[in-house]
Amino acid sequence: MAIDQLLEYLAAGLFGLAVLHTFSTKYFLNLAHRSPRHAGLWHLLGEVEVVFGFWALVLVTSMSMMFDLHHAIAYLESQNFTEPLFVFVILVIAATKPVLWLVQEVVSRIAHVLPFSRQLSLYLLCLTLVPLLGSFITEPAAMTLAALMLKERFYQKNISSRMKYMTLGVLFVNVSIGGVLTPFAAPPVLMVAEKWGWDIAFMSSSFGWKAACAVVINGLLMTLWFKRELLQLSETEHVKNETRMPIAVVAIHLLFLGMTVWFTHYPVVFLGLFMFFLGYTEAYQRYQDRLMLREGLLVAFFLAGLVVLGGMQQWWLQPILAGLNSTVLFFGAMSLTAITDNAALTYLGSLVSGLSPEAKYALVAGALTGGGLTVIANAPNPAGYAILKDCFDEGAISPSGLFLAALIPTAIAAFFFLVF
Repeated sequence: MAIDQLLEYLAAGLFGLAVLHTFSTKYFLNLAHRSPRHAGLWHLLGEVEVVFGFWALVLVTSMSMMFDLHHAIAYLESQNFTEPLFVFVILVIAATKPVLWLVQEVVSRIAHVLPFSRQLSLYLLCLTLVPLLGSFITEPAAMTLAALMLKERFYQKNISSRMKYMTLGVLFVNVSIGGVLTPFAAPPVLMVAEKWGWDIAFMSSSFGWKAACAVVINGLLMTLWFKRELLQLSETEHVKNETRMPIAVVAIHLLFLGMTVWFTHYPVVFLGLFMFFLGYTEAYQRYQDRLMLREGLLVAFFLAGLVVLGGMQQWWLQPILAGLNSTVLFFGAMSLTAITDNAALTYLGSLVSGLSPEAKYALVAGALTGGGLTVIANAPNPAGYAILKDCFDEGAISPSGLFLAALIPTAIAAFFFLVF
């Protein structure tokens, strides 16, 4: 067996171990309690955001031993780490106090005019309006804002574990499909839009309205499902009195957010802008809370590890994608998305020559639909996971619990993308 082929098999095996590891993080957290001497190591291996980075390290180390260090470095240099860097920057900027204040103000004002109680309205808007805003502020930003708002208004209160998981499942699905009104906001679309010539008009007519319908239905069903629990929360709601945020401060944050989105494909530019942003927040600390640098770095590390491992999976993924008809390709992409990042999947699909327009649609629609089934299915998911995980039992989210909670909203999204 050639050494290159052996490396491909090794990479596929390590990828499978990484996927199994994501479903076993609770075991490592329990091990940390039983073995205090090495608790730090077990806690590290129990962090979902660390999993793919850890196994990527194993792959690169193995590669340097099988070939040499220069070969391993050349492989890393050949990979595109723009998405992890972009998600890190956009997560930190979107999670700042002025941006969150603005979104909360918009959501609060709309909640006042909806014909529901305030708690029902706020919950509904967090699961519908904010994910759809992801089409303009990007999906990572929408995930960050929605997760922060849900955490403050609902997860930190005495809601049931069932509601926590069901809400998380709908949030992940709605964010995954909510960014398709434009070609630049959803990572799976971003990977293929330029190459396939998909502009805003195409995205809105082919994907956008279907996604919007699914997002609204998912949000409404969840609101009605937990109506009684939400109404009980309204009786003990505490409204914080905060100083009004200066409009100039909000505008500057939005400017940095907008420029980061504009220069999505140019990390050298948006990282430079981020340095200026950090300087600005340091100068005006009174308008800031703690920046989510640690959470952003963990999410970026997760995605970078996925890029490193995913770059060696093309040999078995591409033949599968090339040999399927449209309907089978849709469900195949939806299933594969559960075990690999949907942006990586569509990127590999873009390398397949001769795909018909129907196959292209099926590939992207399937990848979008399955984006809420697991933490690794969609690039923004680790951001939501990092923000909300402390609200769950033992500070960890069960992968099987998330998968089951996402099945119904995933089925609704599949219905709209397939039937209409």
